This record gives sequence, structure tokens and C-alpha cells, in this order.
Amino acid sequence: MRNIPTLNDVHQQFAEYFDIPALKPYAYLLSKKGSEGHICLHLDKIAAEKENLPESYQKIETSNQLLESIPLIGTQGNDKQPFVIYQNRLYLQRYFRYETEFLQRIRDFLVKEKTYLPERITLLQQQQPLISKLFAGTASSGDNNDPADWQLAAAITGVLNNFTIITGGPGTGKTTTVAKILAILFATDPALKVALAAPTGKAAARMAESLRNTTIEVDAHITEKFRLLQPATIHRLLKSINGSPYFRHNKDNPLNYDVVIIDECSMIDVALFAKLLDAIHPDTRLILLGDKDQLASVEAGSLFGDLCQAQEHLNRFTATRRQLINSFMPEQNRHIPATAEQNDDHHPLFQHLVELRRSHRFTGNKGIGKFSKAIISNNVPVITSFFPPSADEQVIVDPEASVPLFEDFIAGYAAFIAEKDIATALKLLNAQRVLTAVREGPQGLYAVNKQIEKYLFDKKLITTNTEFYENRPVILTRNYYEHGLFNGDTGIIRADENGVLLAWFEDSTGALKAVLPGYLTQAETAFAMTIHKSQGSEFGEVLVLLPDTTDVPILTRELLYTAVSRAKNKVYVQGTPEVILMAAERFVERASGIASRFREVNTAVN
Repeated sequence: MRNIPTLNDVHQQFAEYFDIPALKPYAYLLSKKGSEGHICLHLDKIAAEKENLPESYQKIETSNQLLESIPLIGTQGNDKQPFVIYQNRLYLQRYFRYETEFLQRIRDFLVKEKTYLPERITLLQQQQPLISKLFAGTASSGDNNDPADWQLAAAITGVLNNFTIITGGPGTGKTTTVAKILAILFATDPALKVALAAPTGKAAARMAESLRNTTIEVDAHITEKFRLLQPATIHRLLKSINGSPYFRHNKDNPLNYDVVIIDECSMIDVALFAKLLDAIHPDTRLILLGDKDQLASVEAGSLFGDLCQAQEHLNRFTATRRQLINSFMPEQNRHIPATAEQNDDHHPLFQHLVELRRSHRFTGNKGIGKFSKAIISNNVPVITSFFPPSADEQVIVDPEASVPLFEDFIAGYAAFIAEKDIATALKLLNAQRVLTAVREGPQGLYAVNKQIEKYLFDKKLITTNTEFYENRPVILTRNYYEHGLFNGDTGIIRADENGVLLAWFEDSTGALKAVLPGYLTQAETAFAMTIHKSQGSEFGEVLVLLPDTTDVPILTRELLYTAVSRAKNKVYVQGTPEVILMAAERFVERASGIASRFREVNTAVN
């Protein structure tokens, strides 16, 4: 057995496993890229990566021709070697398989739906009165000079297709659109079997709660259908196998649903996405929801964003489809415009992806809506217009990281602590939240939670005499299926009527659930939480704490956009102009072959 030296650099440790000098630089970079969320390594960009190699590897000759001669690397796409070169990209075999399976499943959906389209168009037209009622006045006014009713376009798309993507920022009505899709489908088939899921239990429960509380006018039997919908995490939907990366539901044992709706898809990594699509039969309608501008998954891959960016233009339809959508709208000003007509686009996702462009929560010309749009587009003049002495009422930028501002904000936690009713206290806890970009350092999660605890202790609002002290807010960092609790769920520690300290949470129906804290071995204090953990959540007011240095690679426009858009009413940002502008300039770009490999899907579909 070859003796491999122990190294501090885990990527070099991986590369040294392969006793082929010419392979080592590539293995190193592929491992490093994988840790940064990339699925593959672009070989045409290899020269620019050389400076990231250890000094000993920089002397090794690198060329694509040399690489293709290495026996551990397959070149046909169906090889069994640990590495694969495909379309001038180097993959680990596992990630190449995931990407391939993901694209094959999409192809299967697209091929299958063609057989259903004529019948579905007929059934859709029979629901004209219901559709007109559901979408009466949904796009009456807007601030973005785009009065078209994209919610209706998304709903028609979701009813007709087996594979649909609906993307949009906060408050654009993704869940409302889904409610209307389901209302149409339930009216057509009352026995329809529907599954709701998301990467976290919290996000799934929020989607189900939104559907149950929808204000759309539907018959009582459809309202009852909404009430009975049971949300699940993707892992629970697919049924995890203990000690295994596989699931009980797969291609050989698909899920038994007519419609599967997945929310917060930007959080799903390539491995889970591939296994999810593998478990859904091509006859099923699959609807993917998410915000393409939000943070990508923690693990490798940004597949939802890749899908949304695979086409040059979103919201494009054939003349026939545009006329069909417009036939459900009597108001001319809400029609899908002729500029959205495109009859020569042969991209597989053409007419399968709709972006909702009007926020019903924010306006685009002021406040959080304007600030978040400026961040995601790196619009420097607009971003700087929010710096002091800006008088915007929704966005407060504090370059000095003022201690009084911080303390005034966290003083608001006294409201949930003083509230005796636990259900109300949970709602008051979610009225505000401190968000951090990092875990370590003065502006990191751990230090900030300690600061808040000390402030509340000094004010005699809490007593931190035990780990699970009274009124400690907690966030779970793993799933507890046995208790019906999931990664990302937040709760508070309170004594019951017998004085026993319990962790209290709301379940998916809004009812209280109590668990002995000792059973929750992986939970963190949640006065402050990371921006990553805040995905899928909404708070009344948010205080965003940014590091005091620009040298933080994870500080990107997607991270800052996600943080700012968690607030419904007001956001405070404690960070210097330099850090804010650097974050807006830096964006997540994860390497994958999704966009270029859609040509294969297109050939199969057409």
C-alpha cells in the first residue's frame, strides 16, 4: 500500500491519493472547486486557476490532450472511471452522474407532457369562468411599467405542463399562483393527489400555511382540499433510509402523486435535485418555485439558478400560447404583450419558465424593494443613495455600527419574553431578527448571540443559568422526524404549568408542539441567525450585521439580497459602504454543464 503523507490542505491530500503526477493539479482544483459549490472544472479556464495550486503542482505540465490520455479519466460520458471529461469540463464521476440524471428526468417530463397538451387545453377552456374569477384584477397596477398578468401566465403554464418553473422575488405571489393552479386542477379533478415539499420543514410549513390562509375565492370543497395538504421536507417526502444516501422512493418506486410542488428550490443541491426528479414519474406535474436571485445551496450546485438562466429571455411564448393565455383576460392592459412572442426558440425550457415580476409587498421605486433590486443588479448609484444621509423609512444603513442602534433593536426581544401566551410569544419572536453573514468573529453568529444574551441578562429579562434557559429562542440544525421537527425550525424554551422547561414550536397547522430540550441535541440560540439559515423565513424587521472587512469570500450580492429581502417592513444594515459595495460587486458563479448540455435535451425532445 502506497504511503500518502498527511497534509493540512485537504484538497492536496485528495490529489496525492492519485499516483499520476499529471492528474494531481486537476484533482486538486476539482476538489477545491467542489468545496466552493462548483459541480465541475472548466478546462478552458485552467490557466487562470494555476495561481490557486500548491507550489509543487505549479511545475507540472497541464494540457487537455495530456489529461485525456490518463486512464482514470473517462471521455465518453458513460465510463466508470472516477473522473469524467465532458464538453471540456472535468467532473468527479458522481457529480457527472447527478447532472446527467437531472437532465434526463427533465427530458422525460418534456417528452411525456406533449401527449397530454390537447386534452389539457380543452379542460382548461372548460374552466374559463373559474379562471376569470381567480384572476380578476390581479395585475391592475404596478410600479415597473409591466402590467402584464404574469401570475395568470404562470398558472396556465403550470396546468398545461408536466414541468414548470415559477421564479420571483419576495412578495411576487409565487404561493398565490400555486393556490390558483391547484384550484383549477381540483376543479377539473377533485381526486387529485398533491404533495408539497421544500428543503426545510420550516419552508414547507410556510407554503402549506399560505395555501390554507389564501384569500382567493374558491368553493368550500377546494378550501377543504387546501386544509388537508400536508407539507414535508424533501427528505421526508422521498423517505430517507437510515445510514444511506439513498431514498425509498426512486425511479423504480416513484412517488404516488399527480402533482408535486417544491418550494425554495434555490436551496437544493445537485445530489438531492437528481434524486428528487428520479422519484417523480414523468406523468406527474412537477412545479418548482424559488427566487433565482437568492443564495444557492450550501452543497455543490446551483441548479435552480442554472435552469432560470439557461435561456436568454424569460417569459416568452409562441403566438398560439400567448393567445390562449390572453383569452382568459378581458382587460387588454393585462394581456401578455406581443414583445413576449417568440416562435423560433427551440430551447427545451421554452414556455416552461415564468418569472413573476410584480412585488405586492415592495415597490420598485423606494425602500426595501428598490434597495434589494439595486443590490442584485449591482446598481452602485442606487445603492449609494441609501447611504447616510438617506431619509428612506424602510432601509437604514449604519456605517458606524452604532451600539445604541444595535441595543435599541435587540431591546425589541423584550416583547416576546414578556408575553405569557406561548403561541403569541412565538409570533412576537418572528417580528424581528438579527442576521449575520458569518459565524466567527466580532460580527459572527456566536459573538452576537452572546452580546444579545448579555444585554437581556443585564436588563434582567433572562437568566442564563442553564443551557436551555427560560425564553431562550432556539433553531434546530438537524431534522427530528420522530418529533415532527425539522432543520431550521425555531422555537422558545418555556416552562409548562408544572414548571417543566420545554421547547415550544408551531407545527405545520399552527398548533403548539412541546418537546423536552434534552431530545434536541443539535440546536442553536436564535436571537441572531445566519443569513443562510434565514432562507425561507420572513420577519417584520431585520438587522443585518456585516463583517468589518471586504476579505470575506461568502459576502456576495446574493447573500446581501437574501438578508435584506427577509424583512417585510424595515431593514437595518450595519456595514461600511466599502463592504456593502464589495458584496454587491461579488456574485456567485458556480461551474456546471447545465446550460450547454440542454442541447442534448433539446435533441431528445424534438
